[in-house]
Amino acid sequence: MHTAFISHPDTLLHVMDGNHPESPARISAIKDRLIASQVFDHLQVYDAPLASDEQLGRVHDAAYIRRIRKTAPQAGIVHLDPDTAMGPMTLSAALHAAGAVVLATDLVISGKAQNAFCCIRPPGHHAGRANAAGFCIFNNVAVGVAHAIARHGIARAAIVDFDVHHGDGTENIFRSNPKVMLCSTFQHPFYPYRGADSRTDRMINVPLPAGSGGVAFRAAVEQDFAPALMHFKPEILFVSAGFDAHRDDPLASLNLIRDDYIWVTKFIKDIARRYASDRIVSTLEGGYDLISLADSATAHIRTLADI
Repeated sequence: MHTAFISHPDTLLHVMDGNHPESPARISAIKDRLIASQVFDHLQVYDAPLASDEQLGRVHDAAYIRRIRKTAPQAGIVHLDPDTAMGPMTLSAALHAAGAVVLATDLVISGKAQNAFCCIRPPGHHAGRANAAGFCIFNNVAVGVAHAIARHGIARAAIVDFDVHHGDGTENIFRSNPKVMLCSTFQHPFYPYRGADSRTDRMINVPLPAGSGGVAFRAAVEQDFAPALMHFKPEILFVSAGFDAHRDDPLASLNLIRDDYIWVTKFIKDIARRYASDRIVSTLEGGYDLISLADSATAHIRTLADI
C-alpha cells in the first residue's frame, strides 16, 4: 500500500484578497516541491469529492451550513469574520477540502491506502460547530473524524494538531465526545487566545511560549501526548498538519525546523503502528512561508510514505 495524496483544482481558485497569506500559492508550492523531489511519483493521487451536507452536518449546525451556502458570492468578496472571506469559488474549495478528508478516511480504513495526506485549502481547525474563523470555513479534520465514527464504526479516534495555533474549532466540536481525543501544541498567548486553561483527559492542550523551539515541542509530545495516546489507544489517527510553527513563518513566533516535523511524523506513525493498524489521515492546516511550507510538508509526506 502507498500514501494517498488528495487535492482538487478548486483549491487554487479560492481567494480572499490579493495579499492574503492563506493563498493558492501554498498548494502550488507543496505540489511543486513534491514533483521536484520525485516524492510525487510514489503517491496515489486522487481528486477530492464534494462533502455532502450529511457529512458536514455531523460536526456543523444545519443553520450554519445553510448560511455558508447562502453567503457564497457570485462575484466579489464577502467577509465571514475579519480574517476569513469567501470569493466565487470558495464554497466549492471548502466542500472539496472537507470531502478530501472523507475520501482519505475511506481509503485508509478500507486498506486501499496505508495513510493519506490531504493537500487542501481553506484550512479547517478554527471552524467551530456554528462559526467560521481564522481562515477556516468547515472543519475538515472534524468532518473526517465524524465520518470514521458514523460510517466505519470507529470507537476511538485521535487528532494530533501541531499547527502553531490552537485547534479551538476542533475542541469546540469534540470536547464532549468520548470517542475523540485532541492533542494540540500551540503558541500562547496567541490567536485564537484559547486552549491554555481548557485541558481535560481527552483535550490534551499544551501551550508553548513564543520563542519555543524543537526541544520544548518534542518534550510536550513525549511528556503530554504520548501517555495520553497510549492510554486512549486510538483506532485511527488524524493530523492537523500546520507548518506555521516553523521558525521562518511570518505569522508566528515558534522555532521549529524541518527535522522537528520529521520527528513528530515518526512519533505519530509509531502510535498508529501500536494501536491503529498504521492508519493515519493527515490534512493541511497552516504554513505561510512558501519555502519552509513546501520543505516541511514534503518532509512530512516523505516520512508518511517511507521514502
